[in-house]
Amino acid sequence: MNDETEIRALIARWHQATQQGDIAAVLDLMTDDVVFLIAGRAPMNKLDFAAASSVDGPRPQIAMQQEIREIVVCGEMAYMWSELKVEITPPAAISPIVRQGYTLTIIRKIDGRWLLARDANMLVSQSI
Repeated sequence: MNDETEIRALIARWHQATQQGDIAAVLDLMTDDVVFLIAGRAPMNKLDFAAASSVDGPRPQIAMQQEIREIVVCGEMAYMWSELKVEITPPAAISPIVRQGYTLTIIRKIDGRWLLARDANMLVSQSI
């Protein structure tokens, strides 16, 4: 598999694990020093991500659509930008919370595996 194909597979695994609520699998797809940049919030690290993803009781349903617009590989580092739509339906909710926009992601190859290292998303709330 070439690097771009491996990166696309990483994103597919991320989506699948997220939709299944498998937080341990999602955490395994990121570097230990990962940083998430989200508009209007403080930067989030791996521990913050794990804490924010912990849910007692029924988990929300999450659906994602992502169109990767560009992947550039530079040795052991790569970046990509994409358009992402996330629909989160909390338990007992009638309609989902929808956020949509663009992302810029940095991926690093560590011990032969591509892992998410930095992610900046500019998703905004959408009404459906």
